[in-house]
Amino acid sequence: MIKTAILVDGGFYRRRAQAVNGDKSAVMRADELATYCKRHVHTHGEDNYLYRIFYYDCLPTDKRVYHPFLKKQIDLGKSDLYIWTNEFFSELKKRRKFALRLGKLAEEQAHYTIRPEIVKKLCRDTLKFENLSEQDFYLAIDQKGVDMKIGLDIASLAYKNQVDQIILISGDSDFVPAAKLARREGIDFILDPLGAHIKSDLFEHIDGLRTCDKKYLSNEK
Repeated sequence: MIKTAILVDGGFYRRRAQAVNGDKSAVMRADELATYCKRHVHTHGEDNYLYRIFYYDCLPTDKRVYHPFLKKQIDLGKSDLYIWTNEFFSELKKRRKFALRLGKLAEEQAHYTIRPEIVKKLCRDTLKFENLSEQDFYLAIDQKGVDMKIGLDIASLAYKNQVDQIILISGDSDFVPAAKLARREGIDFILDPLGAHIKSDLFEHIDGLRTCDKKYLSNEK
């Protein structure tokens, strides 16, 4: 029997799931994630045993941030996203086999800025500055500690021989050093980018590429 650990880059998963499957309640998104992870264990002709699902993300911020378009401070602690994210994390904590690994947001660097695609339109003069709308801005805030926690858990799982297989749900290439270490320790390392495009040179650092829902494959970005 193959003992499998599934590691989920939470920020990446939530973005892809929303883009492909649309908005859902916190409970429904948690159900969706749990069901998706089980597909990795039960639908590939392998005799798998789920060791644990590790979910990596950051607690939402309740910081007040100035919005340059609205010209006022936005209380993020009262936003729908803040409420939804806390409900989502609370729901995952109740699920069997789930372990949350939470980093922190770089709150001191949080700011609203114009979306990259809008900047291109402004530079091409296909959009006038005076025609900007609130939707053309987004909150820029970086995560701290999430990639490190993923890397440490991969190393720990490999060195302690706790699993035979690691499935990483992520679209990031920062996992490569940890993946190389795991493979040297005999771990079968599978990457699931949820249909997102990955660089061709990443294939030499993984043992397989797998996405368990055709809807993601038809929405490759």
